[in-house]
Amino acid sequence: MRLTINGKDQTFDESLTLAQLVEQLGMKGDRVAVELNREIVSRPQWPESTLKDGDHLEIVHFVGGG
Repeated sequence: MRLTINGKDQTFDESLTLAQLVEQLGMKGDRVAVELNREIVSRPQWPESTLKDGDHLEIVHFVGGG
C-alpha cells in the first residue's frame, strides 16, 4: 500500500488503520493531529479509519515550549 505522508511517498506491506500507522511511525498519539485526504480525523476515529492505497496524510506533531 502506498501512502503520501507529509508530501513523501511511503510504502507499507499491509493495510493499516490510522491508529496503527501513528504507532508504527513511532509517534505519540496524544501529541499529533492528522489530516486524511484534506479532512481532519479526530483521535477517537483513528482505530476505525482504515487507510487505502493512495491516501494522502498530513501529520502535525505538537511541540511544547515557552
